[in-house]
Amino acid sequence: MQNYYAKNLAAERLRACYDLAPPRVQAYLEAEIDCVLQKTFSSMIVLELGCGYGRVLRRLLPRVRVAVGIDTSFPSLRMALGFLGGTESLRLAQMDAAHLGFRDRAFDLTICVQNGISAFGVDQQRLFAEAVRVTRSGGTVLFSSYSDGFWADRLQWFEVQSAQGLIGAIDYQATGNGVIVCKDGFRTTTVNAARFRSLAGVLALTPNIIKVDCSSLFCEVTVP
Repeated sequence: MQNYYAKNLAAERLRACYDLAPPRVQAYLEAEIDCVLQKTFSSMIVLELGCGYGRVLRRLLPRVRVAVGIDTSFPSLRMALGFLGGTESLRLAQMDAAHLGFRDRAFDLTICVQNGISAFGVDQQRLFAEAVRVTRSGGTVLFSSYSDGFWADRLQWFEVQSAQGLIGAIDYQATGNGVIVCKDGFRTTTVNAARFRSLAGVLALTPNIIKVDCSSLFCEVTVP
């Protein structure tokens, strides 16, 4: 899936997915960002995993000291630079979220939202461990996925994307139970509360599981 996003859903095509989101999905996206912003302070250095064209970074920049965004897609990062404008508080890098090139405990807050934990298509345990590794002691790691109650709205959003040719035709026989599959190879899953607890538990961490807006499921971990 990482290659799919880099090749098929990067830059302008990725932004189009968000621009055409139905009103209920727009509300979900806004509620998710609000949840992240509540965790920020002006002194923070924040890392976003899978920043895309800068949709979330744009909201973070006025709230933190430094905002760092990484993505595997160079076209998305180039678009982010134009979208966000040149500022000393912004850093962008092309990088694999499961193999971060940052030193240990470099960030106050590390976020991976909008179901990136599933969409990246990388080893989820490795991704979780890397996020924890680069976050300072006492800092926070935030992952989000979809809540079960948002399934119908989420599927509708992907149907709109499919109708616009941004992703392939949906394979309804393979789609269900939190998984959306398209006939062009696109596949996205969902991480539930039990899975988040398992990922954190391997690292001997106890997560705080938060449901937001009946649409997002957040996993919040304080790094010891």
